[in-house]
Parts: sequence; C-alpha cells; structure tokens
Amino acid sequence: MAHTPQTGFISVGKIAASHGLKGELVLMHALGKKSALKGLEALFLKDKAGHFLPWFLEAAKIKTDTETFIKLEGIDTIEAARTIVQKEVWLKAADFEKFVAKNAVISFIGYTIKNDGETLGTVEEIIEQPHQVLCRLHIKGKEVLIPLHEETLIKVDHKAKLLLVSLPDGLLDIYLS
Repeated sequence: MAHTPQTGFISVGKIAASHGLKGELVLMHALGKKSALKGLEALFLKDKAGHFLPWFLEAAKIKTDTETFIKLEGIDTIEAARTIVQKEVWLKAADFEKFVAKNAVISFIGYTIKNDGETLGTVEEIIEQPHQVLCRLHIKGKEVLIPLHEETLIKVDHKAKLLLVSLPDGLLDIYLS
C-alpha cells in the first residue's frame, strides 16, 4: 500500500480473482471496513509504463470486510477479467479519504511521525506484518522503516494527522549513518 505524493494516488489493494462468467472481479482491499464503494466513479490500475489508467466502476457489492465484488466497464468476459487479476488497485487521494476507515492502519498514509517531539517525516507507505506495522518514509533523502506496535506507538492524533512514537535508541542511526 503506497502513497505517491507526486501523483496523488494511494494503493488500496489488488484484484484478487475473477468471479462468475461476465467479467466480475474480487477487489481485496485494506480500507478497514466493509465497502460497496458507493459514489466511486473510477479506480486506477497502472499500465506497463507506470501510468495510472482509470477503470470506470459499473457496480460494486460487499463480499466481506476486506473484499468487494466489482464490475468494471469494458471487462465483460472471464477472459478479460483474468488479464487484470493480481493488479494493484489505486484510488485518487480524495476518494481514498472518503472510503478508508479512520481506525484502519492504511489511514496513516500521509500522517506525520514525531519521535520524542522531533518531526521525522510523512508516512509514504504502510507495510503490514503479523506482529507489527512498518511505516515507510524518507528522512534526509534516505528510506526509513518505522515499526508501529504497542512499545513504539504512543499516540495517534487523527485530527492533526500525527503519529507520536518513542523509538529504541539507535534505530534511526541504522538508516541514517
């Protein structure tokens, strides 16, 4: 799940499978709540050159907390559906804000991280692992992974879009030295 500030798109999941014979798909997402994507006009897939191409949503129906059945314009057969299975799905940042649950870990994309009062940077990507979440950001031009778990995460301020952390001594030195 990546946030690319340059483009204004946020990855929310991937096309997990085709469903049925008429081009329906299963979108596996990390929005943190059931969603029928009501009001969403288009989602985006990248082409081979890395450009974001819109795919217009004809219909969507909740399957589970993390999966939504979707029907995209122009995908009308199982063969056509299979050509985009496993592709990463992106939303415009404004649409992402509408559909993400406030308590979903993915909602931390774009939040500022402060370690013991010092601003480190802005969360660019969330990497979910079994026992912790890693936030990817850049500090002084270098990629840094900040672990979020009960020992490092002090407070989440959704209003200020702020994560307050207390990192172990030396963790940042690993990345910055």
